Amino acid sequence: MVYTVHGQRIAKNEKNGKTTQLTIEPENSLPLKEVIAVLEKRFRVSILYREQLVQNKNTVLDTLTDSNPDHALRSLLTPFGLTFKRVSPTQIIISEAPGRYITDANKKANSTTRQYSLLQGSVRNEKNEPVQGVSIIVIGLAKGTTTDANGNYRLALEDGTHKIYYSSVGYSSYVTSIKMQRADAVKNVTLNNAATDLSGVVVAVGSRAAQRTFTNTSLPVDNINGADLLSTGQLSLDKALQFRAPSFNTVNMPVHDATSLSDPYEIRNMGPSRTLILINGKRKNPGSLAYIQTSPGRGETETDLSAIPLEAIKRVEILRDGASAQYGSDAIAGVMNIILKDRFEYTSFKAGTGITSRGDGFSVHNSINSGVNIGDKGFANYTINFQKENRTNRPGKVDAEQDNIDLGDGTAEGLKRVKAFLEQFPDARNVNGTPAITAARFLVNAAIPVNDNGSFYANAAYVYKNIQSYANYRTSYWKQDPYHLLHDTASPYLGFGPTFAGDLNDYNATLGFKQEKGLWTTDVSATIGGNRQLYSVDNTWNPSMGAQSPTSFRPGGYAFHHMVGNVDITHTVNEQLSVAFGTEFRNETFTIFAGDKASFTGTGPISFSGIANINANTSNRFNIGGYLDVSYDVSKSLLLNATARQEYYNDFGGAFVWKVSGRKKLAGDKLTLRSSVSTGFRAPALHQVNLQIVQQIFSPGMGVQTKGVVSNKSMQARVLGVPALKPERSVNFTAGFGLRPFRDFSLTLDYYNINIKDRIILSSDIAHTRNRNTELDAVLSANGIIGVSFFTNGISTNTQGLDLVATLKNIRVLNTGRATINLAGNYTIANQLLGVVSNPKLIEDAGQAIFDYMQEAILLTSRPKFKAILGTDLTLAKWTFNVNNTLFGPATFRSEGLDKNIKMVFKTKLVTDANLGYQFTPWLGASFTVNNLFNILPQYQLKALNSEGQAILQDPVAYRKNINAVTFNGRYHIATYDGSHFSQTGSTFLLTINCKL
Repeated sequence: MVYTVHGQRIAKNEKNGKTTQLTIEPENSLPLKEVIAVLEKRFRVSILYREQLVQNKNTVLDTLTDSNPDHALRSLLTPFGLTFKRVSPTQIIISEAPGRYITDANKKANSTTRQYSLLQGSVRNEKNEPVQGVSIIVIGLAKGTTTDANGNYRLALEDGTHKIYYSSVGYSSYVTSIKMQRADAVKNVTLNNAATDLSGVVVAVGSRAAQRTFTNTSLPVDNINGADLLSTGQLSLDKALQFRAPSFNTVNMPVHDATSLSDPYEIRNMGPSRTLILINGKRKNPGSLAYIQTSPGRGETETDLSAIPLEAIKRVEILRDGASAQYGSDAIAGVMNIILKDRFEYTSFKAGTGITSRGDGFSVHNSINSGVNIGDKGFANYTINFQKENRTNRPGKVDAEQDNIDLGDGTAEGLKRVKAFLEQFPDARNVNGTPAITAARFLVNAAIPVNDNGSFYANAAYVYKNIQSYANYRTSYWKQDPYHLLHDTASPYLGFGPTFAGDLNDYNATLGFKQEKGLWTTDVSATIGGNRQLYSVDNTWNPSMGAQSPTSFRPGGYAFHHMVGNVDITHTVNEQLSVAFGTEFRNETFTIFAGDKASFTGTGPISFSGIANINANTSNRFNIGGYLDVSYDVSKSLLLNATARQEYYNDFGGAFVWKVSGRKKLAGDKLTLRSSVSTGFRAPALHQVNLQIVQQIFSPGMGVQTKGVVSNKSMQARVLGVPALKPERSVNFTAGFGLRPFRDFSLTLDYYNINIKDRIILSSDIAHTRNRNTELDAVLSANGIIGVSFFTNGISTNTQGLDLVATLKNIRVLNTGRATINLAGNYTIANQLLGVVSNPKLIEDAGQAIFDYMQEAILLTSRPKFKAILGTDLTLAKWTFNVNNTLFGPATFRSEGLDKNIKMVFKTKLVTDANLGYQFTPWLGASFTVNNLFNILPQYQLKALNSEGQAILQDPVAYRKNINAVTFNGRYHIATYDGSHFSQTGSTFLLTINCKL
């Protein structure tokens, strides 16, 4: 008889009542070592073993039909008396099965040739606390142990050199070599928290074909863990990134109406709409607001980063490279992928409070993060967050003489009235600061395995945010209340302060199924998301309605909604070649809501007019795109990657973009060279195509007159010669290197060069010329246009710069402490116009421009020339100390009203943040944070552009006039916030209690 047992044919020969066996190797048998190598490629894992364990052992590959790696290995190894242990998701160690260890008898029998010594020590974490249950394995040998309750361990080893592997859930693994020479040895180990050591983390951005670790990617990627974001003491993701990512810039925008709901941000001076935001690799919806105020981000949209609670974030990946070929529109500057917490470890509760050094801005913030694990791989993790902040106020001292000229009657008697008012209220009762904020956030992230290879996954987030802010106070000498709508007739009239409130609802949800079967991975998902903003204006009145005017108005708002479907397929052809392909379908809807009739009647209420019925509309479009991504490891040191993408928009047609990148490792993998070249595109946002906010006012003898922002598709835009919008096009080049001479130090330096053609801007206001004698004046008059702005492909730009990131970790402090030093910087080499501004001929012939000097300053120079972040994190026993120094370089701004021969230059400033934490027990801790420790505020000075400007600066009267122009006669304590590049609030103090349950 012939039986087959795991690839070997065993013949049983019964003769004389005895059974003998003869092993006959089948023709298709393979050495066990080769089969293990096949499994490594198939399941993309690393399998470690001692050579003697697999010698002279054969099997057949076709018996391994199981698609689960654990089942396949168990089936393969058990007949040989071997077992295995998975020490990480991608690393497996083979050893002899229990019962096959060297017995005492064997030790004695071999005592003449084998010598044993004792390795002992302790394992502690970054807080110098003992870590119990650490798995300690001798790689290649059937030996191992675990640490006891005090973190101690003992292990007998033969003489020689051994590799020891330390691992524990929640910590980064550690491998070291130990040489035993007939003497006992001591090895104490510190394990880093898994959240603080991201060098080995597989990043999702960069390539869709083969995901790689942070240190192996061919593109520049920032990897910022959730703990680092929380340690900033900031209450929202965008503000935390401001002090962790050097190429990321944002600032609080006070007294900017709807802009205060979501502060503009940008990466590499590219504006907020050119960075694509992903949540767990899926596209998040943009906001519904297009910025039309005089602020950074003017004319663009952004995704609301504050919608994601910090406590729900595992890490944030920022791909600092054009990625339109991988992800489609909006990724010209890069991609930010927010990775959510997944497997449940413990319930955490955080309660905190804060206040500024001025005694305002009192805040309360509470959050809870909890969940449940479902089987070995499933989970449901949720976060609830509540935030409430009072407003801050940083007013200035108003110039009485200039205020009388601009807002009073300009007479001597008028000046007396102005001075009398300002003697009582030097700041003119103005409120200039961050708004009051109330926000509630909820987020859940879940995965449910359906078998060993596939799982359903889902995540959803919702945020409600309300802001309360103030418009400029209307003093009694500026605006009147003749019908006593806003003051009591028995009281003296002091003016009124209009208020602005915004309600924001932002939501997103994804449901998908991911399956890994053999060398194929399939991911199918559907995503929905939306953002809605509605506004309220109170404590003001509409002069066009006289005594019938209400004092509260609902001026309307905006909404954006999208639905996204994705199919992504990855195939590992062999250990060198991976291919990915997929498609994305997206449907977008943008809605403009009209306000109540009183909000847009006539001139509308003082401070903020409503959206008229004629402007309300809903627009929709869809697009579909497909991509092919190929990643090829030419050798162990050389990687090449290529991507191509085709997109189709039903309103703009097709677009083809591509990208190639490469990485070369040198000096034993200690030096990495990388580079990429790509083309990109950005389709005009629905907001930019369809937004229209115009007022139509009846003027006696002139009929209905139009002013405001007109749609690019409007009649007014056509008569002015404004062309229809088309997609932006870009070419992006990046080159850099990474250096890692030893395990605890890394440095990367990357150069980038980005050209954008046909960049979309919101034009300057186009109105009548002074003499009203040009063809433009005739067209404006004939069409009843007072003054309008519009979206247009007006300019082309070039942006160049350098990004530096360096980290030195595991610095020993006082024997038991550990420190990490991080240095990151961004330097803008150039941010400039390419060619000339594309002015419509009618406008240019009249001597006007769609891109004036203020627009140019906002877009090109209002962000820091350079920004550097030097941070130190220290853990010593139960104490933690973090200090962050952020250096903001100079910025230049040219405000409306400022003489054309002068510019404002913001000075270089260093802002220091400090955080001190103490862990009372393993489940209770507290931290105290001071943001802006030394109360540093933005400072500027006026500088001349030429000799005419120099003459103005030397003339006290002219100088004073220009200072008043940029401070609204002194109302703004820190000049104009439009050009400021960090917060005007000053020092803030926060106390937080953290509980683990």
